[in-house]
Amino acid sequence: MNEIKKILVIGGAGYVGTNLVMELLKNKYHVTVYDLMIYGNKLPEGKSNLKTIRGDVRDQRKLEQSLKGQDAIIHLACISNDPSFELNPKLGQEINFDCFEPLIKASKNNGVKQFIYASSSSVYGVKDIPDVTEDASLEPLTDYSKFKAKCEDILISNTNNNFIGTIIRPATVCGFSLRQRLDLVVNILTNLAYHKNLIKIFGGSQLRPNIHIDDMVRSYICVLNAKKNIVQDQIFNVGFENHSVEKLALMVKKNIKSEVNLEYAKSDDNRSYHINSNKIKKVLGFKPIKSIEEAIQDLISAFEKKLFSNTLSNEEYFNIKKMQKIDLK
Repeated sequence: MNEIKKILVIGGAGYVGTNLVMELLKNKYHVTVYDLMIYGNKLPEGKSNLKTIRGDVRDQRKLEQSLKGQDAIIHLACISNDPSFELNPKLGQEINFDCFEPLIKASKNNGVKQFIYASSSSVYGVKDIPDVTEDASLEPLTDYSKFKAKCEDILISNTNNNFIGTIIRPATVCGFSLRQRLDLVVNILTNLAYHKNLIKIFGGSQLRPNIHIDDMVRSYICVLNAKKNIVQDQIFNVGFENHSVEKLALMVKKNIKSEVNLEYAKSDDNRSYHINSNKIKKVLGFKPIKSIEEAIQDLISAFEKKLFSNTLSNEEYFNIKKMQKIDLK
């Protein structure tokens, strides 16, 4: 019997967080969401097993109050991805790193049994080897990924028999969410192809590991439900499809009914990530059930149903635009 009943999802109103919370609610968990809500709150109202708290992860007192009585924490909150981080490096460090160790200490001191941390596959940096597994050396190229790697170390150095820590290194997530992002590679390409019949490919040979948002959600729940001795101090890559940017563009083009033109341009972005996710499959029996192509089709379906407005310019779908607009400090 799983002893985890009450879960705090930090960043639970975000792109992945919203879908994760919806799935946790379906699975009868009691969920508390702690989020700044700068992109709004798409979570349902009136659910007896859902509590939402609008709060900043830098507010240590409020966050500590929120984690009291929780069995587990899934920590998703961060200034997400390199460009958003570089917009305000000081803010990025405060949110992504400075408040992390106090959170870990508070979690231990308040009886939290399990802590799952969303890191990033970008911690590996650029690798020439064909399969980047969890034991590969970390060579983060940016402050965003450097702080992700440092937080991993902090979590693992604080675990014990009563405080189980697990690290997930996700690929880039794609597909439809109640809190949509359109600034991630597959989502960007699909948005441009559908609304402009044009995809601009910068470079094209860079590899990008991607995962369908539904499978990303399932991976967190899989770790949550696993026997604790199996996931203690473990790191899992989660990203089963590694494609070049050009191949992703061609996959999008194939699924758009009208003609889509491809336009190529040089790129200074040398980031090329490709990860092997066999470990989570072997250790936890986790396999993806959705493809990147299905993520593309889900987005196209959402566009056809007009579920979003002004998808090329609305800052609600673009983290950098939103952060610039509200001037988050």
